[in-house]
Amino acid sequence: MSVGCIHTYVTLIGKVSISEDGEGRVDGVFLPGSNLPPREDRETEAIREAERQISGYLAGKRKEFDIPLALSGTDFQMAIWREIGKIPYGRTISYAELARNAGREKAFRAAGTACGANPISIIIPCHRVINSSGAMDKYGGGAALKKRLIELERDSS
Repeated sequence: MSVGCIHTYVTLIGKVSISEDGEGRVDGVFLPGSNLPPREDRETEAIREAERQISGYLAGKRKEFDIPLALSGTDFQMAIWREIGKIPYGRTISYAELARNAGREKAFRAAGTACGANPISIIIPCHRVINSSGAMDKYGGGAALKKRLIELERDSS
């Protein structure tokens, strides 16, 4: 098995680091201010392509991603992340709706925890999940970034 690597780019939202698993699959997108895993700083084709697509998204020119991913999580986390991937660009849903869509209607708090454990922010768009009240808090990149990404999508729709 190959050893993964990570590379950091300056984007429209600040420094974003992207990691890959050593097999050409992205396994992490780290937003500004994130703690980075100890990996070799090396730019690969998979990381370069992920950066290109993320930059296109942040510029309002890309609505979907086509990047090989390497996800690792519990069955519940994987189910939640699959459901997050189904949320249309420019739309938001509540944690309760996310849990219901994953077949676990009463597990809305656990759905929120799974969102927080999402290792591939932006590509798996957990910023599209908000509180039932409409509040845009609890995001790895901070509430201001979550609001900015939601507004970017609404303005580009």
